[in-house]
Amino acid sequence: MTATEFEAKLLNVQPEKIRALLVEAGAEHVIDRFQRRYVYDIPDLPGAWVRLRDTGTVVTLCVKEIHSDAIDGVTETETSVGDFDATNTLLGRLGYQPKAYQENRRSSWTLGGAAIEIDEWPLIPPYLEIEGDSADHVHATALTLGLPLAELTSENTTKVYRRYGIDIEAIPRLTFE
Repeated sequence: MTATEFEAKLLNVQPEKIRALLVEAGAEHVIDRFQRRYVYDIPDLPGAWVRLRDTGTVVTLCVKEIHSDAIDGVTETETSVGDFDATNTLLGRLGYQPKAYQENRRSSWTLGGAAIEIDEWPLIPPYLEIEGDSADHVHATALTLGLPLAELTSENTTKVYRRYGIDIEAIPRLTFE
């Protein structure tokens, strides 16, 4: 299924303060998990890539395409797959070699139908991500939490790393080790 993502990030958050805001707003805690992913380039398709991700509860294969830095600037086509390592092997047999292996920690919440993630990645401060049904839904959720709309960004993870002077695309193995 292909869908437009409506999401925005608030960078450099303190996870405990965000958790307190979420609890106060009546958000439901879903799960805390460790995630790992392989990222593969798609030849001749700039701004698009394949992501194989193990969320700790499901393994998905996704094609992400960036059209802009707007809140609705990314489309993704995603499906569940059975096995992380077997799918990586299968992609290799099809000629796709991962350009990177990446890890992050995620605390997932829901509030008013929006998905809220507190993401922790190696080498950068944690950030909050809000995904909703529309740009208005994302903004309304941020306002419910008392977050400043002017500080939201829809930049992808590569651009977020660049803000901290890090070229994530030059790091073939991004781990917490």
